Amino acid sequence: MTERSMPSVDPAPSADQPTAHAWAALGGPPGLLDRVSFHGPDTVLSSRLPVRRLARATVAACSLAAAELAALRAGGSGAGAGGAAAGADATAAGTGTGGEPGAVAEVRVDQGAVATAFVSERHLQIDGRTPVSFAPLSGFWQTADGWVRTHANYPHHRVRLLTALGLPADTDADRLGRTLREHPAEWIQERAYEAGALAVAVAPPVPGVRHPLVESRVVGEAPVRPLGAAALPADGIRVLDLTRVIAGPVATRTLALLGADVLRVDPPRLPEAEDAHADTGFGKRSTRLDLTGPADRAVFEDLLATADVVISGYRPGALDAFGLAPEALLERRPGLVVAQLCAWGWTGPWAARRGFDSLVQAGAGIAATLADADGRPGVLPAQALDHGTGYLLAAGVLRALTDQRTGRPGGRHLRFSLAGTASWLMYGIDPAAPASAELSGAALPSEEPYDAALRLAETDSAYGRLRYVLPPVSYRGGPADWSRPPGRWGTDRPVWR
Repeated sequence: MTERSMPSVDPAPSADQPTAHAWAALGGPPGLLDRVSFHGPDTVLSSRLPVRRLARATVAACSLAAAELAALRAGGSGAGAGGAAAGADATAAGTGTGGEPGAVAEVRVDQGAVATAFVSERHLQIDGRTPVSFAPLSGFWQTADGWVRTHANYPHHRVRLLTALGLPADTDADRLGRTLREHPAEWIQERAYEAGALAVAVAPPVPGVRHPLVESRVVGEAPVRPLGAAALPADGIRVLDLTRVIAGPVATRTLALLGADVLRVDPPRLPEAEDAHADTGFGKRSTRLDLTGPADRAVFEDLLATADVVISGYRPGALDAFGLAPEALLERRPGLVVAQLCAWGWTGPWAARRGFDSLVQAGAGIAATLADADGRPGVLPAQALDHGTGYLLAAGVLRALTDQRTGRPGGRHLRFSLAGTASWLMYGIDPAAPASAELSGAALPSEEPYDAALRLAETDSAYGRLRYVLPPVSYRGGPADWSRPPGRWGTDRPVWR
């Protein structure tokens, strides 16, 4: 495999620095940054950490990547193996290749829309009912020497946690709390890990431990499928979605917004929270396949044979036994875009551990940084690691599709992690600013009051009447809503449109 280092960028002084950082990490042409502007309320996602700036930067980078690919598609180029002569400079100049020039559209990011989307699961209503985000046994708990964060939203994780602690199945929050106070936090963490449960000791920040925001490499020299003129940037792109929970589904929900044919594939015996799918299933279809069975495996291989993108959200190595390691995929399908997402980063002793946004906040020092005066750990105003990584992942896929057709053909392997986004939030957004720079939203200037209702819509669906958050990713002339509401999880036929 061929390594590709991401180009360095010296953005114009007027460029938003976090957006420029994300765009550079994605390999984006720096000349396009002047297309981006921000409006709407500044008093959103208030925190001692720069959550608002992270959130708007990830959405801006994704919107710009969409506008860049849209300009290419508007030109009707679809540059394939021999159509890359115009190169990235032409794209940066705002032209398509191989057809009529297509200017890259303006990207104007609404900070209110971004803030609303970053808590989309909280605004969701199903026939007037608001889903519960965290189960009773999920949360912070005091231990004998500190604090621990547990995650027991899924039934199998609850069972494993109680089994690890020797507690009966009917244990309630009070009894769990009493038990956890008897043991050190790290003992609980390791005991849970050995049992396949989820508990992480609340740790202080360690500035020397950092993970990259994006990892990218070009693989081989294979030609890529030409793309014709289209109104939407990802129209005709086939995406196999092997992701779960929030970050990956946010990415694939965004690609569906932009025209991709997204088919989510889950194993039949791994449960999913249907409320979560009602939030992140917009624009997509969803099926279940048992890759250990010959019949379902043959169906999956048929889907893979004509896929353009595969996105996975499992722990490093978890899919290798099914022949779905990136190297195996790119060997069978030269020219494929393979994007991977994990919790704790791709190297180090925690790489293979399970994780969720709330747990990474605890382990990466965010919870300790946001602790209150009594020492109780704090949380971000949104599951910003999940949502932010989701928009970065979608942006990475869009940029890879453009780069394959304007730069160098060949496959692409992209890697993202919640830990990488956490490192960026803690140390990379504005390293010169004090940690309390965004503590008081009331002290920040604001163009307008924040009204989340302006960013909500309603639709009928297979789940009932949904109130949902409109997409924050936008560019001039781009789509304002998804083409379809979510269907029932796992009930679609395993075929491309």
